[in-house]
Amino acid sequence: MNRPWLRHYDYWVPPSLTYPERPLCEILDTAAIDAGDRPATAFLGAELTFREIKSQSDAFAVALAGLGLAKGDRVGIMLPNCPQYIVAAFAVLRLGAIVVNVNPTYTAPEVVTLAVDSGMSAMLTLDALAPLVLDIRAKTRIAHVFVTSLAEYSAARSIPPRVDGALTLAQAIADGRRTGESRVAPRVAISPDDLAVLQYTGGTTGTPKGAMLTHRNIFANVVQSETVHYRSYTRGEARYLIVIPYFHIYAFTVGMMQGTWVGALQVLIPKYDVEQVLTAIKTYRPTYFPAVPTIYVSLLAHPKIHEFGLEEVRTFNSGGAPCPVDVIAEFERRIGRTLNEGYGLSETSPVTHSTPHLGLRKPGTIGLPLPDTDIKVVDVETGARELPAGEPGELCICGPQVMKGYWNRPDETDRALRAGDDGRIWFHTGDIARIDEDGFTSIVQRKKDLIIVDGFNVYPSEVETVLYAHPAVKLAAVIGVPHTYHGEVVKACVVFRDGASASAAELQSHCAASLAEYKRPKQIEIRQALPMSAVGKVLYRVLRDEHAQLAAQGSGLGARDSGLGGRD
Repeated sequence: MNRPWLRHYDYWVPPSLTYPERPLCEILDTAAIDAGDRPATAFLGAELTFREIKSQSDAFAVALAGLGLAKGDRVGIMLPNCPQYIVAAFAVLRLGAIVVNVNPTYTAPEVVTLAVDSGMSAMLTLDALAPLVLDIRAKTRIAHVFVTSLAEYSAARSIPPRVDGALTLAQAIADGRRTGESRVAPRVAISPDDLAVLQYTGGTTGTPKGAMLTHRNIFANVVQSETVHYRSYTRGEARYLIVIPYFHIYAFTVGMMQGTWVGALQVLIPKYDVEQVLTAIKTYRPTYFPAVPTIYVSLLAHPKIHEFGLEEVRTFNSGGAPCPVDVIAEFERRIGRTLNEGYGLSETSPVTHSTPHLGLRKPGTIGLPLPDTDIKVVDVETGARELPAGEPGELCICGPQVMKGYWNRPDETDRALRAGDDGRIWFHTGDIARIDEDGFTSIVQRKKDLIIVDGFNVYPSEVETVLYAHPAVKLAAVIGVPHTYHGEVVKACVVFRDGASASAAELQSHCAASLAEYKRPKQIEIRQALPMSAVGKVLYRVLRDEHAQLAAQGSGLGARDSGLGGRD
């Protein structure tokens, strides 16, 4: 296969690598040996060393095993960024069990959907979220609920009170230390091809699907990403600033897993706040800062951005959503540091592309495929005919980081993973892209109708389903519209039933009961009708074009817009 991108790799990046054939729990084992006394996390004024993280993680694994959890069981982690996430993730992985990442802003219906589909048998969450989890427990197979608090691992070291029906993480760790044989965690035979993580993604349908990521997938992607970003490193010297959430596969792999692999201090921020981020940069001088485009937009808008030492950060990386070229240009002009961009998907663990550090740059592209990652574009109609350089088509990816398939969805798996003419399995991304003569890839169009808000996928059908549950709504169509801060926000176009009506505020309140904040419509347009095709399908393209025309005319949403809700 022709691989023109290899000649544009940075000089330290080899065309191919050898990957560990070991379970992910050995990432923490290695860090605890090589950098055991060095700080692993900095969180709300407190630090934990790698040895402390491993000790707590091993004890939690013992406790989970004592409750009957075993290899193959699914365990939900529903937390913001905090040291407990690392403790729990490695404990679950050590048992050969499977981590199910759950967004802590999800509503009860959203949590039920993931819990039922995955068949999770245990969940770790915050004490503040425990009532939600306990309320939906009867609808799921969740047998054990563990609670913790942010204060527990802060400088305050405040243990949360017991919650009826739940166990505290602190008590579970204490029990594990008492019962663990010589404090050694259970040793379970784990194959590199065993499942490690179920990462839920809606694809283009809006129906959540669990991407089955193996120990091999994630370990390979850690090694690929680390190799691309580091010319050389000494374990224990890196400092990662992590504000992107661990429950997103971007931060799970290039933050938690890669950070532990290189022995980095992970400076954890549970909820994005521009002042906290800038203060953390000034205090810790991070060597690596992965973020989404909206964070860089926010930083650039800060009036005192030059007072916090951003120019001393070794690597800035943007992912999760396309970063506008003008944002990249402004950041590099004002900060004097390169803003790298990458690309990936939940199904690819996630990273497949990254821009070179010192090689040829082509702003506006997602860069080059990682080592051992092959790419091609195929015709959209059949998905079988490979297209020449420069011609747009569906982007397909083959590499060690590509998922095993979708959990309990063989038909979806067969559509996404297909054998090519070369006999290898290729993941069909659904994204339309061009690959130029140098191998640089440009995304022309994202998956049909998919909306990306702050790097998170929003699936129109999910929002529409909630809107249709309102008694006044006859028709609903949801699109993404550009936003200077969030990248996109959700806009709903609604037609009421005859004789019925509702205000925008009422519809937004209705959505708030079932949807996470970032999924809720920020713009609601009340219409007399929706554009339809001859067979009665809503013409989303027409809605997007109408909005673009209004924006171009400088008239905003006009009189038809019924109001805005939430943070803009």
